Amino acid sequence: MVLEREENLCGGKGVTTFKRLLGEKELNGKCGMFAELTVEKGGSIGYHVHNNESETYYILSGRGMYNDNGQEREVGPGDVTFTPNGCGHGIVNTGDGDLVFMGLIIYD
Repeated sequence: MVLEREENLCGGKGVTTFKRLLGEKELNGKCGMFAELTVEKGGSIGYHVHNNESETYYILSGRGMYNDNGQEREVGPGDVTFTPNGCGHGIVNTGDGDLVFMGLIIYD
């Protein structure tokens, strides 16, 4: 597993940590990412659009406000989001601790 930290991801705030569970070899050109992501308290991943790929989040812990192509909704443990090709999303950690979720990017 590879651990990465990125500040202000997609124009968001704070630090997002990626625990990449599969590498490029294992993803075999079919997926862009399979990782556990952690958005620190008060942080966010800025709104961004996916082209030629989709992205799914599975929330493990924490609370957030998810922007689903312009529609906002609260998310928490057990929730799943899906952003299809050509659509956008972003997420803000609104909880008292870290927001942790699985992220999967699949190429179209």
